[in-house]
Amino acid sequence: MRELVSEAEVVAASGDDDLVVWAAQGMRPGVRAWAHGDAVAVASPEVSRRDRLVVRGPAAQAVRLVRHALAECGPSYRPLGDAELIERVIEGMPELELAGHFSWMGTEKLAPPRSQVTGGEVTGPEGAASWLADSAAPEVTALLAAANPSSYAVPGLPRVRRWAGVRDGSGALLAVAADAWPAPTVGLLAGVATAEPARGRGLGERVCRFVAAALIAEHGRVALMVDDWNRAAVVVYERLGFARRRVAAAGLRT
Repeated sequence: MRELVSEAEVVAASGDDDLVVWAAQGMRPGVRAWAHGDAVAVASPEVSRRDRLVVRGPAAQAVRLVRHALAECGPSYRPLGDAELIERVIEGMPELELAGHFSWMGTEKLAPPRSQVTGGEVTGPEGAASWLADSAAPEVTALLAAANPSSYAVPGLPRVRRWAGVRDGSGALLAVAADAWPAPTVGLLAGVATAEPARGRGLGERVCRFVAAALIAEHGRVALMVDDWNRAAVVVYERLGFARRRVAAAGLRT
């Protein structure tokens, strides 16, 4: 069992796995990481609203890492990784139970806009996506409450850095997305919401493309988390060029 103390060590041990490197958050204070054989685990406190224990590698080695990390960091940490691996870890640790399946999606390059692919016009009377002023926080909060009340990213949370939006001609906010919990080499797109009357007009895709492009320019790649049941969102992200990776989370039995 070897403790990793730098981002470079995490990158090397994980093969620059974007989920693991994102969890490391540049090894900010409070983050810890370990390697055992070909497995690596990163315990990251309060990242995307959870104490997350991201794990990668062969199941037998991963089980040892998870046991060690939970003993070191406490029971609030939830193992997270590729779905098959987490299922194997649960088999090896009966004290754990499945918390849920979802998808991690990432890309280093966005696909061309549909207008460039089809020659069709996809913009409407709404304005272009742009970064919002801090004073727009109440509008963002209201839109999320109505259109995506389960969003992990909300204005005012630590490391939810900035919000982008699309407004209509009257100035009403129709769609938003956030730059939240970034790592030095992996940006995270979060807090996506479109007002119900404005859905079906490509506004969510527009604001996501704007934020994703900015995060790729700053960090080199961008990722997001999405519920597997949200097929409409998955289609939008795939159209933008994100590749899907099925993951799962576990927690200690209560």
